[in-house]
Amino acid sequence: MKYILTLCCLLSALLLQAQSIDLRGTVADANTNQPIPGVNITVRNGTGTATDANGRFGIRVNPGAVLTFSSVGFQAQEYTVTARQTEIRIMLQPGNTDLDAVVVVGSRSNSRTVLTSAVPVDVLPVKTLQRTLPQNDLNQLLTYIAPSFQSNRQTSSDGTEHIDPASLRGLGPDQTLVLINGKRRHTTSLLNNQGTFGNGTVGTDLNAIPTAAIERIEILRDGASAQYGSDAIAGVINIILKKNTGQFEQQLTGGTTKQGDGQLLKYNANYGTNLGRNGGFINLSLEAYGRGSTNRTQNNDLIIFDQSANDYYFAYPFAGDNGADAAKSRALDDQVLKQKGLNRDDFNFHVGDAGIRNVNTFLNLGLPLKGGKGEFYAFGGYNYRRGTGYGFRRLPSSASQMVYSIFPNGFQPNTGSDIQDRSLAVGFRYKLGEWQMDLSNTLGNNRFDFDITNTVNASLQAKSPTSFQAGGHAFTQNTVNLDFARYLTGVASGLNVALGAEFRAEQYRIRAGQEESWRNYGFVTDPASGTVSNPSGLAGGAQSFPGFTPANAGTFGRSNVAIYSDNELEITKKWLVEAAGRFENYTDFGSTFNYKLASRLTLTDGINLRGAFSTGFRAPSLHQQHFSYVSTTLLTNGLLGNSGIFTNDSPVAQALGIPKLKQETSQNISLGLALRPVSNLSISVDAYRIRVENRIVLTGLFGFTPFGEPVAAIQKLLLPFQADGARFFANAINTTTQGLDVVVNHSTNLGSGRLTTTLSGNFNRTKADDQFNLPTRLAGQEDVFFSPNERGLIEVVNPRQKINLLLNFTGTKFGVTLANVYFGEATRNGFPYGPVQTFSGKVVTDLSLSYTLRPALTLTAGANNLLNVYPDQQAYGNSYFGVFKYAPVQMGMNGAFYFVRLVSLLGKS
Repeated sequence: MKYILTLCCLLSALLLQAQSIDLRGTVADANTNQPIPGVNITVRNGTGTATDANGRFGIRVNPGAVLTFSSVGFQAQEYTVTARQTEIRIMLQPGNTDLDAVVVVGSRSNSRTVLTSAVPVDVLPVKTLQRTLPQNDLNQLLTYIAPSFQSNRQTSSDGTEHIDPASLRGLGPDQTLVLINGKRRHTTSLLNNQGTFGNGTVGTDLNAIPTAAIERIEILRDGASAQYGSDAIAGVINIILKKNTGQFEQQLTGGTTKQGDGQLLKYNANYGTNLGRNGGFINLSLEAYGRGSTNRTQNNDLIIFDQSANDYYFAYPFAGDNGADAAKSRALDDQVLKQKGLNRDDFNFHVGDAGIRNVNTFLNLGLPLKGGKGEFYAFGGYNYRRGTGYGFRRLPSSASQMVYSIFPNGFQPNTGSDIQDRSLAVGFRYKLGEWQMDLSNTLGNNRFDFDITNTVNASLQAKSPTSFQAGGHAFTQNTVNLDFARYLTGVASGLNVALGAEFRAEQYRIRAGQEESWRNYGFVTDPASGTVSNPSGLAGGAQSFPGFTPANAGTFGRSNVAIYSDNELEITKKWLVEAAGRFENYTDFGSTFNYKLASRLTLTDGINLRGAFSTGFRAPSLHQQHFSYVSTTLLTNGLLGNSGIFTNDSPVAQALGIPKLKQETSQNISLGLALRPVSNLSISVDAYRIRVENRIVLTGLFGFTPFGEPVAAIQKLLLPFQADGARFFANAINTTTQGLDVVVNHSTNLGSGRLTTTLSGNFNRTKADDQFNLPTRLAGQEDVFFSPNERGLIEVVNPRQKINLLLNFTGTKFGVTLANVYFGEATRNGFPYGPVQTFSGKVVTDLSLSYTLRPALTLTAGANNLLNVYPDQQAYGNSYFGVFKYAPVQMGMNGAFYFVRLVSLLGKS
């Protein structure tokens, strides 16, 4: 019997192949009759292609196939292929830039548009926006055009200065899944642990992807773990790479802040060409830039006191030191410095953005297989980044940290980074009868190495180096996917069936630094008693960032397998129902099953009601399970003690009753309305509620009160392990996030050009439950387990409201882009030392003016933060004695940035 079935399948496949048609055609603008390059052409439950620079395309299809033609700025159009057709011409009507766009994410039916999707999806035309907007990396670009997305550069925060944490819908960096061309992107190896937003999380480095390589970005604003797996609690960001051919684009950008720092020089290039005669292509991108550091410290408030003829030290004013008294003190200080042959710059702090050198390359490749039934594809890239950040300044009065023979006036350590990011995805799409198969392998690696300069190991005194290799970490992820999809026309008004399997292997590694970077050479052991002392009292390890020790180092791995089913049933042409389920099993914490139900109801033509309910999860990262960073100190009893971050399977964790990590779980509910009252206006409104249970956070330091006083009961538990303080990752809290997204798009002809207007907003609120998941042995330690400071980082450190108004006019030779972004209030909690401070909402204005010098050359000039708006100044108690004048909240603390950009575009855009 099985041989008969096999023979029938082969005959059916041959019959289908014999009936297929080599269809060619042209796509043009219905108003101008000009060809449109880069139009996406998708076959319902089949392969796809795109038009070339001349608006031409070729594709092999069966009679009766339904093709969808879509391009940003035009209304999507369907076309049914009839028998014996070999040549067609499609005329697209100009339309909305949002609701008509066909999307890949959120649906495995490849003919779903933003308007007809059952879940909210934003489509951001990065290809065109990045030519005129002032933002020069992907995190900042998304922050200014997508209200549900927020990212801020951090300062004085070790590795977090070099890889920016980002948020979607007010949730953490590790609760958003990033895809490229629909395939899972690896995270970084960096675990944020310096008290910034995203503390204790691991995110994806979006800035490792060159903007020049991106066609568009789709942001799915809905829980999607049942469809895509771990991390998709807040939503999914899907980056679609360019595949245009016959075009060579170059960009050269220069800029500086109003204060004259943060200088930028950036070069972008993108080139695409055809491969063969059957629609094959390769698209290559290069991005290189240097960004200078910025400094927004309040150095005018630093005061130098002359302690004696041979000694002096560095100190700060009291809160009342201002006005005439402060000016008089400053004059006296300068007089003392002059007598000593010094100047104030010898004592300055540096607080601001890190300096960055960044090089990106990316490729996107597609090769149709012989016979037109499938294609081979590949994409990936390499990113190298060199960063220089700044630690806290070591003062001459801090004798235990000083080597006076090297830095008599104190020093500010530099935290250097060497970051390499590599990725490669390869795969085959193939038509097996009525099924579309996709087999792929996606490999990604991120490596982060630290070097600390302009610093010392004080325990070595005059023998100390001033630079150290402090070690680093790396993360590797390999994902294999096998997916099948089929569209059944005979079930109701149509049924799309998708199912598949995934295998993912991950590895996390910590590398130790050179011995001088972490060792304290001042410890002495008494041979008689065995006790250890540090008679010099000097600190060990590289100041600012002691290196990873051999005890921290190790290689850790895990794997998981998943199977899923994702189905969409059109009960009628007006009513769509979706159901998805996914089972995953991890080698390190077990299994999980998640599901999703969604529906879209077309009330009238152009008015759609949509809603979804889903469960989700996020597996604890290998970083959270295995990261340890421990410094050795001397206890009061003469024994060595360890203080720092310990793993959850360590004896220290077991002594305190800290359980092993398990997955976060979530429930996501959304309800929305998408409508297009007229052809050039679209409106969408979506409300959501996301409940996350067993959310993982990094605790405070057990063994001490929040104010640094020893806790005898905890210290007693830690004593057998020679530890005096310990932090852990724990499934400590449950949170609820509620919010509303609003997006309004309008486009119209204006004179000889076109004006596109987008008004969008996100309003969200995250609240942690008052009841913690506290181990019994730690009763009374609530403010250490989950401190008010950590609560603030999760609930209110990001703006709860953000509203974007973007106006873009494109004329024959002249273009204007005007953007106003309102960043709502943000709050920082300085617990236990500083006050709670709320920073008032601010409006940031961007303006760009473009002029086409000649057909292939455009000049753009403008500004980010044109009006030089800063966040409120920090309260004195949170500002480190007045040094940190601004906090990196809302839009950052650099003020106005001015830029000039030349864009050379050879071929059709």
